[in-house]
Amino acid sequence: MNKDIKIEQHSGLGALWFIGWLFSIGFLKLGFWKGFLAFFIWPYFIGAHLADHPVSAPAAVEAPGEQE
Repeated sequence: MNKDIKIEQHSGLGALWFIGWLFSIGFLKLGFWKGFLAFFIWPYFIGAHLADHPVSAPAAVEAPGEQE
């Protein structure tokens, strides 16, 4: 009974999130406990902000001479 094991590493996105979190803590000059609390709250506010701004696909560009 052989099972293939597939390992995926997503450390790049996690590192980017961590860098953003550290930047936010430093930029806002938060103390230790407020920074610790921001560790859990910051992703929620980023998600809520991005949910208000839906990403729309660019409009299709028709080639010259292609009319319906």
